[in-house]
Amino acid sequence: MRTGSVLRPLGSLLFLSLGLINFSHAEKADQDKPVILEAEKVSVNDVKQVYDLKGQVLLIKGSIIVTGEDGHIEVDPEGYEFVDVNGAPNKTASFRQRREGPADEFMQGLASNVIYNAKTEVLTLTGDASLKRLLNMQMIDQLRGWKIEYDDVKQYYRVTPPKDAQPDDLPLARAILSPRRKATLEK
Repeated sequence: MRTGSVLRPLGSLLFLSLGLINFSHAEKADQDKPVILEAEKVSVNDVKQVYDLKGQVLLIKGSIIVTGEDGHIEVDPEGYEFVDVNGAPNKTASFRQRREGPADEFMQGLASNVIYNAKTEVLTLTGDASLKRLLNMQMIDQLRGWKIEYDDVKQYYRVTPPKDAQPDDLPLARAILSPRRKATLEK
């Protein structure tokens, strides 16, 4: 069966489960790292633990790097960050995080909007989104679509089209996935 024929009926929702042996998780050391924020303008409400950033946003927390044009960060009482960063009209927002396990494995995404919930470890990329899993700078997995959700705890990707998508627009989601056995053995 060809990949294209599988993706077309699933154009409204592409769901890929990746519960696999030796599949690594997000870098756990990131949880204990300080947050470094840079922007042209930063507004801080230390009582509510809310930070608003405008212009050339750069957020670094351990191996997590998020860039964009405007950002909003909230920290819950347990210390988990909720990050929402938007790109500029002609420039996307980005997300990159090192993964536990092999030294050079990363998740890297681009979209109009990047949302990362550190508590649930869910990354949501919206608006002409792309997400890659890289090992030694070689692509292992690649996804494209209007909206991509990546849940690191449950180990799945979900790619969904815009709400106004028409059946004639299919395929609206695309995934290139390396065979797990080969990817696991090459680590």
